[in-house]
Amino acid sequence: MSATLHELILVCREDDVEVVSDALMEIDSLAVSVEDADADTPAEQALFGEPGMPAPKGGWERSVVKALFATEAEATEAATLVLAQDWAADVHVQTIQAVAEQDWVRLTQSQFAPVEITPEFWIVPSWHEAPAQATKVMRLDPGLAFGTGTHPTTRMCLRWIAQHAHQAPAWDRVLDYGCGSGILAIGAALHGAKQIDAVDIDPAAITASLANAEANHVQLHAALPDAAKGEYPLVLANILASPLKLLAPLLCAHLAPGAHLVLAGILERQADELKAAYAPWAKLEVSDSEEGWILMTAQRQA
Repeated sequence: MSATLHELILVCREDDVEVVSDALMEIDSLAVSVEDADADTPAEQALFGEPGMPAPKGGWERSVVKALFATEAEATEAATLVLAQDWAADVHVQTIQAVAEQDWVRLTQSQFAPVEITPEFWIVPSWHEAPAQATKVMRLDPGLAFGTGTHPTTRMCLRWIAQHAHQAPAWDRVLDYGCGSGILAIGAALHGAKQIDAVDIDPAAITASLANAEANHVQLHAALPDAAKGEYPLVLANILASPLKLLAPLLCAHLAPGAHLVLAGILERQADELKAAYAPWAKLEVSDSEEGWILMTAQRQA
């Protein structure tokens, strides 16, 4: 028979999500999750995030924060402590309810299924078995408030890596610029790339990339952008169109003769802008598209 836990459910504003979540963790809740209070209504908002990294926003305009406790008394005490804080004027208790431990774990984890990149290459949360046909598996768990699947831009980059893995012997250096969770760098490593530099302006991305690489038993060097040195046979950048345009001379300066440049974070309507921005150094072409997003690639002359 499953043990019974108790779940404290609070409703708060987006601005209060982080402080409420931190407070609940300090009070030693067993787990904290965040959901859209307006889910399944016309006011529902999409909130996308990449596995292995925090979501781009900490919550929704009206967020439900759920915290799990071992006993009802602990859940009640937590609610009392939170509501007593000066910053909690707009925080409200929705309910405290009993929940079977196994049910809670199953419901939480069932939201996140394995993601197919190619029939052989999958991203699989740690609690899932890999599909039988998977010969390459990346273990990456979603963070708080994540969407249930990898963003199309990430899928397209990883798919390109998998489809060009026969070139991996030439990928003796790889640059993942704006690495986020390190997902592209890890994907390259799993397909045979060596000496991978994963760089980002966000120190949290560096920490996440190193942790995710260790979880996947691959080696990479994660650091701030000035760690990118010299030329690389493969340069990856999944950011957004505006910074990609500004980065054109820098990224192209890192291309070795014959190197591949793989760019994502670009909407279909932005293709011509990117082609023009990179024209002095590389001839970008659209090589994949999904859900209104495109993958653009180029190869430097050998």
